[in-house]
Amino acid sequence: MVSDESNKEGSLVLGIDIGGSALKSAPVDTLSGGIVSELFTVPLPETATPDAMTEAAGVCIDHFEWSGPIGCGYPGVVKGGVVLTAAHVSREWIEVDIIRQLSQITRGAVTVLNDADAAGLAEMRFGAGKDYNRANGGTVLMVTLGTGIGTALFHDGQLFPNTEFGHVFLSSGIEAEDIAAASIRTKEDLSWQVWGGRVNKYLHEMAKLVSPDLIILGGGVSENFDSFQQYLNSTLEIRVAALGNTAGIVGAALAATEGISI
Repeated sequence: MVSDESNKEGSLVLGIDIGGSALKSAPVDTLSGGIVSELFTVPLPETATPDAMTEAAGVCIDHFEWSGPIGCGYPGVVKGGVVLTAAHVSREWIEVDIIRQLSQITRGAVTVLNDADAAGLAEMRFGAGKDYNRANGGTVLMVTLGTGIGTALFHDGQLFPNTEFGHVFLSSGIEAEDIAAASIRTKEDLSWQVWGGRVNKYLHEMAKLVSPDLIILGGGVSENFDSFQQYLNSTLEIRVAALGNTAGIVGAALAATEGISI
């Protein structure tokens, strides 16, 4: 439990990151970008329906005895609080008002945004992209490699939301995340060299499309960056997410504090 006394400055927000297989959460100090307790994770069923995911979020809220604001990253497009895509969760989510759905289990204000956008916000404010987070800072592409491929695009520190560049076609009608997501490396038992080559092809394609000054690689596999770094194009400015696997949680909380509405 995080006490009201510890949140006397009103800077603490419960961050929730919805992934393809689990829901991670932790209270976040949005002034420093640090989490203030150990991560709490709730596994999700193979196809996470709105009811199943809401129940899992409720377990997180109860675990921390949380009554304040909540920021949540959802793995898909969210506009005006309404879910528009559901690539890695149940398609029952499409056209659901996710803010209304989650507000049923908490008295605190709820903010929801795309999960990769959340991770990008955290990295731009506190992590690998903070020196680009300014006027004339150029273009930054955040890429999260996990169950799928998530992206967040920033120009001069401003977020262009819901890009979903993991669904670009690389060849023969195959989407990038179907050959280069971290989950594909595990599923197909690929070597770091083979998988790294696929990621390199994807990053090269994204460089042609958006001409980023910086690419930030996130997701759990970024912890193994040394294993595939040598297979990436050295002409690109690539950095590993500084906040690691907590970036989505921190960014979701930050969006709630700053009233970001997408």
